[in-house]
Amino acid sequence: MPEGPSVRKFHHLVSPFVGQKVVKTGGSSKKLHPAAFQSLWLQDAQVHGKKLFLRFDPDEEMEPLNSSPQPIQGMWQKEAVDRELALGPSAQEPSAGPSGSGEPVPSRSAETYNLGKIPSADAQRWLEVRFGLFGSIWVNDFSRAKKANKKGDWRDPVPRLVLHFSGGGFLVFYNCQMSWSPPPVIEPTCDILSEKFHRGQALEALSQAQPVCYTLLDQRYFSGLGNIIKNEALYRARIHPLSLGSCLSSSSREALVDHVVEFSKDWLRDKFQGKERHTQIYQKEQCPSGHQVMKETFGPPDGLQRLTWWCPQCQPQLSSKGPQNLPSS
Repeated sequence: MPEGPSVRKFHHLVSPFVGQKVVKTGGSSKKLHPAAFQSLWLQDAQVHGKKLFLRFDPDEEMEPLNSSPQPIQGMWQKEAVDRELALGPSAQEPSAGPSGSGEPVPSRSAETYNLGKIPSADAQRWLEVRFGLFGSIWVNDFSRAKKANKKGDWRDPVPRLVLHFSGGGFLVFYNCQMSWSPPPVIEPTCDILSEKFHRGQALEALSQAQPVCYTLLDQRYFSGLGNIIKNEALYRARIHPLSLGSCLSSSSREALVDHVVEFSKDWLRDKFQGKERHTQIYQKEQCPSGHQVMKETFGPPDGLQRLTWWCPQCQPQLSSKGPQNLPSS
């Protein structure tokens, strides 16, 4: 699924539509009917980690019933158009469960909300958007097929939701899961792209006696961090993915957090400048030093298994005897 930098970009694309009324709808979503958005006003857009939250109200002047978190401000204000091509609907990755997911926590029970119906008039109308592997948002345009499918057909991706606004523009959502949600309670201290990201909390999490490649994907401490950032940060910090956090020196853990934040910000900056993402190890056959790259699937016994790329020479595996410093990058 799209990682933090991509969802931040989606938030940036949606933000100009805040304050506008939905005048026409479309899309293939069956669980959440597109017609339910007709005549609603988009009043707020917030991002946290890999999730996008949109608030819709029936009245232009309607205020939230309870205090809700302010939108997290983008790091750059330059207008940009998303040119990432969606490859069409595909299987969704399993969603993390309530325990240990680190996702925003609803302020009240979600049982009162229905996937396909608008919440009652006394409830805030928050739409939670979770993007699939090739999820994307397009502005005033539709995604086109880049290649033929397995049957040889050149079929354009089918949008899940299309919203036309009173200002004349429209948004198109692809390959995502959407549901009405209670107001999100945002915790920016665990968001890797937030100015309030809590380094101390992240470092403490990394000191656990478990493989660091597991901890990095724990959204409770590294919200927005996905498989690409995981692989790149570990390589740049010269840390083997299966190294136990408790066996790393404090300086090695600090270097890892530095690379997580630095790579994430650089990736987001590249998106706004229309540049290609620059990776050193992810999906590579050789590392920048010319060494053969290894690839294997790692993950907790009861959790999601993810492909991991690493260089055995640049990222040597440590013994479990105690904290050790790693080769400098």
